[in-house]
Amino acid sequence: MGGIVIFGAGGRAGRAVTAEARRRGHRVTAAVREPGGYGDLVADGVTLVRGDVTDVKAISAIARGHDAAVHAVSPFSGPEQGFADLDPEFFVKAADALLHGLAEAGVPRLIVIGLFANLQDAHGRPVMDDPSVFPPEIRPFALAHTAGLDRLRAADTVIDWLTLTPPALLDAAGARTGRYRVGDDTVPPSAHLSYADLAVAALDEIETPRHHRTRVSVFT
Repeated sequence: MGGIVIFGAGGRAGRAVTAEARRRGHRVTAAVREPGGYGDLVADGVTLVRGDVTDVKAISAIARGHDAAVHAVSPFSGPEQGFADLDPEFFVKAADALLHGLAEAGVPRLIVIGLFANLQDAHGRPVMDDPSVFPPEIRPFALAHTAGLDRLRAADTVIDWLTLTPPALLDAAGARTGRYRVGDDTVPPSAHLSYADLAVAALDEIETPRHHRTRVSVFT
Protein backbone atom coordinates (compact mmCIF):
# COMPACT_ATOMS: atom_id res chain seq x y z
CA MET A 1 0.00 0.00 0.00
CA GLY A 2 1.13 3.53 -0.68
CA GLY A 3 1.77 6.22 1.85
CA ILE A 4 -0.68 8.87 3.07
CA VAL A 5 0.33 12.09 4.78
CA ILE A 6 -2.30 13.44 7.17
CA PHE A 7 -2.07 17.09 8.17
CA GLY A 8 -3.90 17.64 11.44
CA ALA A 9 -3.48 14.01 12.47
CA GLY A 10 -3.89 14.91 16.13
CA GLY A 11 -7.51 16.10 15.82
CA ARG A 12 -10.60 13.90 15.90
CA ALA A 13 -10.96 13.66 12.13
CA GLY A 14 -7.22 13.24 11.65
CA ARG A 15 -7.05 10.47 14.23
CA ALA A 16 -9.96 8.66 12.63
CA VAL A 17 -8.37 8.86 9.18
CA THR A 18 -5.06 7.68 10.60
CA ALA A 19 -6.74 4.68 12.22
CA GLU A 20 -8.60 3.79 9.03
CA ALA A 21 -5.46 4.11 6.92
CA ARG A 22 -3.57 1.80 9.29
CA ARG A 23 -6.48 -0.63 9.24
CA ARG A 24 -6.09 -0.87 5.46
CA GLY A 25 -2.34 -1.31 5.56
CA HIS A 26 -1.23 2.14 4.43
CA ARG A 27 1.95 3.77 5.61
CA VAL A 28 0.98 7.00 7.41
CA THR A 29 2.90 10.19 8.04
CA ALA A 30 1.08 12.05 10.80
CA ALA A 31 1.82 15.77 10.57
CA VAL A 32 1.02 18.00 13.54
CA ARG A 33 2.13 21.46 14.63
CA GLU A 34 3.71 20.33 17.90
CA PRO A 35 4.76 16.64 17.85
CA GLY A 36 5.65 16.72 21.53
CA GLY A 37 1.98 16.66 22.47
CA TYR A 38 1.00 13.76 20.23
CA GLY A 39 3.31 10.91 21.09
CA ASP A 40 0.32 8.60 21.36
CA LEU A 41 -0.04 8.73 17.57
CA VAL A 42 3.19 6.78 17.10
CA ALA A 43 2.48 3.18 16.17
CA ASP A 44 3.49 0.55 13.64
CA GLY A 45 3.25 2.12 10.22
CA VAL A 46 2.85 5.67 11.57
CA THR A 47 5.59 8.31 11.52
CA LEU A 48 4.99 11.48 13.54
CA VAL A 49 6.43 14.71 12.11
CA ARG A 50 6.18 18.44 12.62
CA GLY A 51 4.22 20.00 9.77
CA ASP A 52 2.65 23.37 9.01
CA VAL A 53 -0.18 23.10 6.49
CA THR A 54 0.46 26.68 5.34
CA ASP A 55 4.18 26.11 4.59
CA VAL A 56 4.80 25.12 0.96
CA LYS A 57 8.37 23.93 1.55
CA ALA A 58 7.40 21.86 4.57
CA ILE A 59 4.50 20.26 2.72
CA SER A 60 6.68 19.41 -0.27
CA ALA A 61 9.35 17.84 1.92
CA ILE A 62 6.93 15.88 4.12
CA ALA A 63 4.65 14.69 1.31
CA ARG A 64 7.27 13.51 -1.15
CA GLY A 65 6.97 9.78 -1.75
CA HIS A 66 3.33 9.57 -0.67
CA ASP A 67 0.32 8.74 -2.83
CA ALA A 68 -2.18 11.09 -1.19
CA ALA A 69 -2.63 13.78 1.43
CA VAL A 70 -5.43 14.60 3.85
CA HIS A 71 -6.07 18.09 5.22
CA ALA A 72 -7.86 17.81 8.56
CA VAL A 73 -6.30 20.86 10.22
CA SER A 74 -8.44 23.34 12.13
CA PRO A 75 -7.14 26.37 14.05
CA PHE A 76 -10.41 26.52 15.96
CA SER A 77 -11.54 24.03 18.61
CA GLY A 78 -14.83 25.56 19.80
CA PRO A 79 -16.77 28.76 20.54
CA GLU A 80 -15.19 29.05 23.97
CA GLN A 81 -11.83 29.64 22.32
CA GLY A 82 -12.97 32.89 20.72
CA PHE A 83 -11.60 34.42 17.55
CA ALA A 84 -8.94 36.84 18.73
CA ASP A 85 -6.22 34.70 17.16
CA LEU A 86 -8.15 33.41 14.15
CA ASP A 87 -6.48 34.22 10.85
CA PRO A 88 -9.35 34.72 8.37
CA GLU A 89 -6.95 33.70 5.59
CA PHE A 90 -5.86 30.45 7.26
CA PHE A 91 -7.77 28.09 4.99
CA VAL A 92 -6.86 30.09 1.88
CA LYS A 93 -3.18 29.91 2.86
CA ALA A 94 -3.55 26.18 3.52
CA ALA A 95 -5.22 25.58 0.15
CA ASP A 96 -2.50 27.49 -1.70
CA ALA A 97 0.31 25.78 0.19
CA LEU A 98 -1.13 22.31 -0.27
CA LEU A 99 -1.79 22.71 -3.98
CA HIS A 100 1.71 24.01 -4.63
CA GLY A 101 3.54 21.80 -2.14
CA LEU A 102 1.85 18.59 -3.24
CA ALA A 103 2.45 19.44 -6.90
CA GLU A 104 6.16 19.94 -6.15
CA ALA A 105 6.23 16.62 -4.31
CA GLY A 106 4.37 14.74 -7.04
CA VAL A 107 1.46 13.78 -4.79
CA PRO A 108 -1.66 13.66 -6.97
CA ARG A 109 -4.59 13.29 -4.56
CA LEU A 110 -5.79 15.64 -1.78
CA ILE A 111 -8.74 15.00 0.52
CA VAL A 112 -9.95 18.01 2.53
CA ILE A 113 -12.33 17.74 5.48
CA GLY A 114 -14.99 20.38 4.90
CA LEU A 115 -17.49 22.30 7.00
CA PHE A 116 -21.27 21.87 7.16
CA ALA A 117 -21.80 25.64 7.45
CA ASN A 118 -21.27 26.34 3.75
CA LEU A 119 -23.66 23.71 2.43
CA GLN A 120 -26.80 25.13 0.84
CA ASP A 121 -30.18 24.95 2.61
CA ALA A 122 -33.55 24.36 0.96
CA HIS A 123 -33.68 28.04 -0.04
CA GLY A 124 -30.31 27.91 -1.77
CA ARG A 125 -28.45 29.93 0.85
CA PRO A 126 -25.48 28.79 2.93
CA VAL A 127 -26.40 27.32 6.30
CA MET A 128 -24.14 29.89 7.99
CA ASP A 129 -26.41 32.69 6.71
CA ASP A 130 -29.34 31.43 8.78
CA PRO A 131 -28.86 32.54 12.43
CA SER A 132 -31.67 30.24 13.56
CA VAL A 133 -29.60 27.24 12.48
CA PHE A 134 -26.00 28.37 12.68
CA PRO A 135 -24.64 30.28 15.71
CA PRO A 136 -23.61 33.78 14.56
CA GLU A 137 -20.61 33.76 16.90
CA ILE A 138 -19.03 30.96 14.84
CA ARG A 139 -19.58 32.76 11.53
CA PRO A 140 -15.99 34.12 11.30
CA PHE A 141 -14.69 30.56 11.32
CA ALA A 142 -17.26 29.50 8.73
CA LEU A 143 -16.29 32.40 6.46
CA ALA A 144 -12.62 31.46 6.75
CA HIS A 145 -13.39 27.84 5.91
CA THR A 146 -15.54 28.88 2.95
CA ALA A 147 -12.78 31.08 1.59
CA GLY A 148 -10.50 28.03 1.53
CA LEU A 149 -13.09 26.03 -0.41
CA ASP A 150 -13.52 28.89 -2.86
CA ARG A 151 -9.75 28.99 -3.40
CA LEU A 152 -9.70 25.28 -4.22
CA ARG A 153 -12.56 25.70 -6.67
CA ALA A 154 -10.85 28.60 -8.43
CA ALA A 155 -7.42 26.98 -8.63
CA ASP A 156 -5.80 25.93 -11.87
CA THR A 157 -4.02 22.89 -10.47
CA VAL A 158 -2.78 19.43 -11.33
CA ILE A 159 -3.90 18.21 -7.90
CA ASP A 160 -7.01 16.05 -7.88
CA TRP A 161 -8.62 17.51 -4.76
CA LEU A 162 -11.90 16.64 -3.07
CA THR A 163 -13.62 18.25 -0.10
CA LEU A 164 -15.68 15.85 2.03
CA THR A 165 -18.27 17.72 4.09
CA PRO A 166 -19.71 15.88 7.10
CA PRO A 167 -22.86 16.83 9.06
CA ALA A 168 -22.75 19.55 11.71
CA LEU A 169 -22.29 17.19 14.65
CA LEU A 170 -20.03 14.22 14.06
CA ASP A 171 -20.31 11.32 16.49
CA ALA A 172 -16.93 10.90 18.15
CA ALA A 173 -17.94 7.65 19.84
CA GLY A 174 -19.91 6.28 16.90
CA ALA A 175 -19.07 2.86 15.55
CA ARG A 176 -17.41 2.19 12.23
CA THR A 177 -20.19 0.75 10.07
CA GLY A 178 -18.38 1.11 6.74
CA ARG A 179 -21.57 2.58 5.27
CA TYR A 180 -22.23 6.15 4.18
CA ARG A 181 -23.98 8.14 1.48
CA VAL A 182 -22.64 10.93 -0.69
CA GLY A 183 -24.59 14.06 -1.56
CA ASP A 184 -23.95 17.34 -3.31
CA ASP A 185 -23.70 20.98 -2.19
CA THR A 186 -27.05 20.90 -0.37
CA VAL A 187 -27.81 19.96 3.22
CA PRO A 188 -28.14 16.15 3.30
CA PRO A 189 -31.32 14.39 4.44
CA SER A 190 -29.50 12.88 7.43
CA ALA A 191 -27.51 14.73 10.09
CA HIS A 192 -25.71 11.62 11.29
CA LEU A 193 -22.17 10.38 10.70
CA SER A 194 -19.40 9.02 12.88
CA TYR A 195 -15.81 10.15 12.61
CA ALA A 196 -14.97 6.53 11.84
CA ASP A 197 -17.26 6.46 8.82
CA LEU A 198 -16.02 9.86 7.64
CA ALA A 199 -12.59 8.23 7.63
CA VAL A 200 -13.95 5.30 5.63
CA ALA A 201 -15.22 7.75 3.01
CA ALA A 202 -11.85 9.52 2.91
CA LEU A 203 -9.89 6.30 2.41
CA ASP A 204 -12.36 5.03 -0.19
CA GLU A 205 -11.76 8.22 -2.18
CA ILE A 206 -8.01 7.80 -1.88
CA GLU A 207 -7.99 4.16 -2.93
CA THR A 208 -10.67 4.44 -5.61
CA PRO A 209 -11.32 8.10 -6.50
CA ARG A 210 -14.89 8.73 -7.62
CA HIS A 211 -15.21 12.50 -7.20
CA HIS A 212 -12.76 15.00 -8.62
CA ARG A 213 -12.09 18.69 -7.95
CA THR A 214 -15.41 19.20 -6.21
CA ARG A 215 -17.13 19.23 -2.83
CA VAL A 216 -19.57 16.58 -1.67
CA SER A 217 -21.47 15.94 1.53
CA VAL A 218 -21.05 12.66 3.43
CA PHE A 219 -23.69 11.24 5.75
CA THR A 220 -25.39 8.00 6.82
